[in-house]
Amino acid sequence: MTSSLDKSARVWDAQIGAPLATFLTDGSEVQSAAFSPDGKRIVAASFDGVARIWDLAAAPATAAAQH
Repeated sequence: MTSSLDKSARVWDAQIGAPLATFLTDGSEVQSAAFSPDGKRIVAASFDGVARIWDLAAAPATAAAQH
């Protein structure tokens, strides 16, 4: 997983180097991102002080932010 100043967090396929899912924030640039302990969700912290959570099972190629 990567976080980016383009307001996204991405989950990657490490073997082929391609993104599996892109999560876009509706706010600020993403400072950091991490998987939940069970691996079912990701959380992204943005420079605007908001943490956003996404469900990986329901993730399309690009997912909208949930607060």
